[in-house]
Amino acid sequence: MITIESNEPELLTVGEVAVLAGTATSAIRFYERRGLIESQRTSGNQRRYQPWVPCVVRVARVAQRVGLTVQEIAEVLEDIPDEPTPEDWQRLTDYLVADAERRIAELRGVLVDLRSETKRCDLPSQ
Repeated sequence: MITIESNEPELLTVGEVAVLAGTATSAIRFYERRGLIESQRTSGNQRRYQPWVPCVVRVARVAQRVGLTVQEIAEVLEDIPDEPTPEDWQRLTDYLVADAERRIAELRGVLVDLRSETKRCDLPSQ
């Protein structure tokens, strides 16, 4: 018996990506429609994804929680190469941490302003 070894990674189904990413298959299709991930089609027109796609989906979900829009996430992900390395993921994580800290600082400033004695609006008295 002859075994053929392939260097090609096993491609994942939409269901497998959803399970590995901890989300619904509808979210996987949403991210694909928005251009955050790409699939290849089989001869039966089924989607197949590279093995790192669940990581992209998990990062996208966290980035949304940080407050990034889908468009901003797409822009950030443009810097991630095909077949990303741990260093690529770390660079992205560092960016998201810095962005979250910046947003928290902005919100703290808003809280200070809201707690101040400054009037937000003066209504005419009757």
